[in-house]
Formats: sequence, C-alpha cells, structure tokens
Amino acid sequence: MTVSSSDPVLDVPAELDVIGRFSEARVVCLGDIMLDRYVYGSVDRISPEAPIPVIAVEREAAMLGGVGNVARNVAALGGAASLLATIGDDEPGREVVRLISQEDRIDPDLITDIGRATTVKTRFIAGSQQLLRADQEVALPLSQESVDGIVDAARAEMEGAGAIVLSDYAKGCLSDNVLQAIIGAARAMGLPVIVDPKSADFSRYSGATLIKPNLKELALATGMPCETDAEVMDAAHEALKSANADAILVTRSQAGMTLVTRGENGLEATHFPAQALEVFDVSGAGDTVLATLGLAIASGADLVQASSIANATAGLVVAKVGTAVVYPNELTRALHTADVTKADQKVCSVSEASDITARWRAQGQSIGFTNGCFDLIHPGHLSLLRQARAECDRLVVGLNSDSSVKILKGETRPLQGEMARALVLASLEDVDMVIIFSDETPVELIKALTPDVLVKGADYTVETVVGADIVQATGGRVVLAELVPDESTTRTIERLKA
Repeated sequence: MTVSSSDPVLDVPAELDVIGRFSEARVVCLGDIMLDRYVYGSVDRISPEAPIPVIAVEREAAMLGGVGNVARNVAALGGAASLLATIGDDEPGREVVRLISQEDRIDPDLITDIGRATTVKTRFIAGSQQLLRADQEVALPLSQESVDGIVDAARAEMEGAGAIVLSDYAKGCLSDNVLQAIIGAARAMGLPVIVDPKSADFSRYSGATLIKPNLKELALATGMPCETDAEVMDAAHEALKSANADAILVTRSQAGMTLVTRGENGLEATHFPAQALEVFDVSGAGDTVLATLGLAIASGADLVQASSIANATAGLVVAKVGTAVVYPNELTRALHTADVTKADQKVCSVSEASDITARWRAQGQSIGFTNGCFDLIHPGHLSLLRQARAECDRLVVGLNSDSSVKILKGETRPLQGEMARALVLASLEDVDMVIIFSDETPVELIKALTPDVLVKGADYTVETVVGADIVQATGGRVVLAELVPDESTTRTIERLKA
C-alpha cells in the first residue's frame, strides 16, 4: 500500500468563494430524525436518597436532532435543505414538524410511520456540563410503505440538488434496501453522496463518495487500532476497500481530522489540525461537519476544500452549548483567523525546524532553502521565492533578524521588524517555513537543515553562495534564480523619498 501524507494548503480566498456560493446550493438530507430536548438548571446539593446530584430545573428547550440538525445546519450556513425522514404519529413527531416550520430554508418531506415512535433524546445540563442523557427510541425497520415513500421522495428531490447527505443513527430509516436504492440513484445522476455512518459494516454504504466516521466507528468497522496517524491511514485503507468509497474523512476529536482519498499513486492523506479553542459541548458536532461537507461540495468545493471548511465549522460548534449551528459570518471570521494562525505556525525555531523537515523527508519530500532580509516584499522577492519553490517540495526561508539586518544594511534598516517580515513571508503560498537567524550569514542554519536545494539570486555565482559547499557535499544542488530588473528594497526606498 502506498500512502502519501501532507498538511493542507490553506487557501482562504478559494474557501471564501465556496462559502459565497452556499446560498445557491441545495442539499438533500436523508436519515434518522429525532427530537433533542434540553433541561437546563443548577446543581447545589446531592440527593439524600442516592449519591446523585439534584438539578433545580430553570428552563427547557427543544431542537431538531439527527438529520433534522444536519438540515438545520445547512440552512444556517445559507444553503437550502430538502429534509427527508420518517416520524411517528405522536407528540414528539408533531413537535418536530413545528420546529421545521420555523426554518425558512428547509423543505421537509416527512413520512409518518404508524408503527414507530419518534426518537427523543433528553439532556440534563447544569452550567455548561451535561449530567445525564435519557433516550426514548424504537430502532425498528421501516414498513415497506415507508421505504417506498422515502425512496420515491429522495429520487425526486435529488433532481437539481448539489449533493445528498445520509445521516445514519441506526434508528431504522437507512435500511439496506434504502441505502442501495438511494446511493445507486445518486451515482447514476452524478450526485455526490456523503455518509455519516453508524453501522460497523461499511459495505452497506458501497458506492458513497465520502464516508465520515469518527475514530470509534472506524475502529469498530475495521477491527484495527486507530491511535496514530499511520494506524488511522491503515484503517481508512481497509474501510475504503470495504465501502467501495472514493474517500474517508475521519474525525479525531482533539487530533483534528484526516482525509484519505484514492490518488493516482495510491492513497493520499491530508491532516487538518483541530481548531477549537474551547470545547463546551460536542452534541451535534458530527451533524455540523456532515452539513458543511455536503453544502461545500454542492457549492463546487473539492474534497480537501470541503474538509478544511468543515474542520473550521467543527471548531466553532463545539464551543457552543447544545445542538447548535454555525453561521456564514462566523465561518468567514474563523477562516481569516486560521489564515493568520497558519502563517504564525510557519515561523519556527531551529529545533522545531529540524523535527518538521525530518518528517517531510520521511514522506519523501525534498527541502529547499533560500535566505535574505526581505525588508518590504517586492516583485523581485516574489520571483525568487516562486523559482525556489519550483525546485523543491518544501521551501524553508532563512530570515535575517533585525540585528543582522542593521549590520548588513545600516542603522536605518530594517523598515519592518523581524516578526512582521516573518509573518508576511509565512503568508505566501510558496513558503512552507520561516526561520529567523541572527548571524551575518545562514551557514549554521544550513548545516542544521542540510537542504536538498539551495537557491540564491543570479547576482551570485555558485562559488560565492554561502553554504554551497555544505549542500553539495551532501549531494544537494545550488540553483541561481533569475533576477527581476530594477527591483530591490533600496530602490523602493529611493522612489518613496523622491
């Protein structure tokens, strides 16, 4: 098995374009619906009858759960949701209908199955902590009449939709015959199918575009350990074979998410670090991720973009209490913040850089290096970085510290502090890492990193490039990049003074 692994390239403008198209997309949401009830209160004492807390109830609330929460998240993000599910002929079922009627962008097609009760989950919460969850459910198969109704409705709703998401809570709605009929019809229409699985038998979802298990679900489905990155990728490989799916997105709680797809040269894995700053409640977080994946794909995103956006919504929703949703303005702010954070994370110490470059090399990636003061980025800098990046898989930039710039350029320089210059460099797509160094030359840095490619401007010769002998002695190359005429920071300063 061949597996390549990479960190995601954060492309905020492209992802913002996807979010901008959310309002034009429609997602079919099919699966198990339920009523989520919340009982809020305070706990000040322990019961004298048993060693349990006594909650003084202050208020109660009800929300759509299961596939209802998926549709609600699609609508909150600005998309249109076609909601297909079955309910019982009971009071919770009528409450579900009432809650859906309050949503502007959800078009429901609910089938009442007389022989089934509507699933209800009741959570008791004190402060921001769940004390207890009580479930009322009947996980029975649908009647044949309900199966026929769901399949017919789904086929009709898939016309003109951008994606279909299947929310399986193992309550009976997504039986084998329903899954086979829906996935087959969707694939025939060229419609992406995204599945949130509950069954340990992933072959039930055969033909899906993307399956989104959590770690526990992946481990149960494969019987394999899922602790390390390598173990997750091995298990995902087995799951892909079983499910005959195009991709697996594994949600890994505090470890983020890992997307494993079929590439031309084997499996390709992309890891998305967790973005949540605080975690208050994970209830419904999987629904939010599923909704975001479906809506992003329906809006033209590829799997990596959709997963990146879904990772951002996951970080937002777990910071809220209850079965919550995420709104477009929140998501936009989160992506901008992640862009700045990503740039900040690229600025490393020498010891950090050694560990990271070793990991890149273990993945078969070549390391390039260039250096400079980079005081006021101009087209000449951009050309140098672009040429350097074209020579390697990962580009490391050595940046002269403020003290070393003063030695090289005089007391009036730099115009920008070292951290400002580092963050500007790190925000460029061609740059994978920035290391600030204080020596007059980067020779010690080059010794520590032993890059495969050393790049400098063509105003040097190979013999005068600092560190050329070190790189060549380890089998590396020295590349002289073409210069952009009349472009330098000094010339820019002179023009500003004129």
